Amino acid sequence: MRLFYGMILVAILGWTTSGITGCSSNTDTVSTEEHDDHNHEGAEHASHDHSGWWCNEHGVPEDECALCKTSLVAEFKANGDWCEEHGRPDSQCFTCNPDLFEKFAARYEAKFGEQPPKPTE
Repeated sequence: MRLFYGMILVAILGWTTSGITGCSSNTDTVSTEEHDDHNHEGAEHASHDHSGWWCNEHGVPEDECALCKTSLVAEFKANGDWCEEHGRPDSQCFTCNPDLFEKFAARYEAKFGEQPPKPTE
């Protein structure tokens, strides 16, 4: 019986620890390793929180944000989905295609029941 309770305690502590650090296998979060390779500059990006489902800075889900998760860049480029002028995927370039934001906003609204914040970058 003690073994059983010990295993439950270990499971709870493991879950709680990963929730506090923001690093987990949950697809709604991005692990620290995946965004150590940032190439953004400035204090604003340094304070950007990558632990949630949505990238407030760029207006797309964190796990799809090529600007924060630069390991995705090669795949976007290989698929011909890249805006050279703005250094981001064409499918995420709201400067060239402002209507694209509505596609991502609809996903946010379906998940959270409200409009997402406007991207800051």
